[in-house]
Amino acid sequence: MANPRVLGYLGRALSHEFSAVQQYLTHAGLAHLWGLAEVADHFRKEALEEQEHAERLTARMLRLGAMPNASQITPVRAGPSLIDLLAADLELERRAVTLYREAADYCALINDMDNRALFGTLHDEEFGHVRELEAWIEQLRTGAING
Repeated sequence: MANPRVLGYLGRALSHEFSAVQQYLTHAGLAHLWGLAEVADHFRKEALEEQEHAERLTARMLRLGAMPNASQITPVRAGPSLIDLLAADLELERRAVTLYREAADYCALINDMDNRALFGTLHDEEFGHVRELEAWIEQLRTGAING
């Protein structure tokens, strides 16, 4: 039987990933409306990556005998500029990094190495998003790129 706390982390993670898909798709739509086609494409690609994370989490839950249920979708955060969208995405990704680090640490504590590996991989991928978003925001703020 699966550890209830691990199942809780999996459920929270699934909710987070679906929230991220919703936010990135919304941001893609806004960027498109603003005439930022490349930015819209970037956000759509991020949404697809978050969807893939949700698929991995769903598969893991099913293998553990749990029915996936993303019950806490976070409302989309947006704003009137690209920097506002990126700042909202940065906050979302930072929450994911915190969640996945906590989950990976707990799994290591209870010697659940399969789930520790899953959460560790997701942590690393989301941490990469954080770094990319921080760099993009800095470039926009310093005028190194237009957007």
